[in-house]
Amino acid sequence: MQRGSFPWRHLLYIGNSNPSHPNLLEQAVHHLPWTMTDRTGAPGHDESVITKTRPKTQRPPMYKVLLLNDDYTPMEFVVHILERFFGLTHAQAFEIMLTVHKKGLAVVGVFSFEVAETKVAQVMDFARRHQHPLQCTMEKD
Repeated sequence: MQRGSFPWRHLLYIGNSNPSHPNLLEQAVHHLPWTMTDRTGAPGHDESVITKTRPKTQRPPMYKVLLLNDDYTPMEFVVHILERFFGLTHAQAFEIMLTVHKKGLAVVGVFSFEVAETKVAQVMDFARRHQHPLQCTMEKD
């Protein structure tokens, strides 16, 4: 029998101890494809293991985006900004707007530097275009 031409239908009897095929498992193993241990004599085979240490990647620093209270920007405009630029529901935006109103500022979200910078620029630009003095800043978390 040549390598790779094993009659696989006989494997059904391995667990049943078929007396007509006592060495069936041994025959099956000899007809399996090459394994890593079979290739030790293969050309180009090197038994040494080279390990390369990879530097552990760090998470980027995060930045808090803050809205600051003022006496002129309407509350509904602040709610609109929170919904539009931060993807908040109306109820979430209303809660944050009340926090800004009562405490003077509130954290709107925490983002990577580029995202936080973009959010601040979008809010400030939108507020200026609508002639509101709303202030939005960011600081390292």
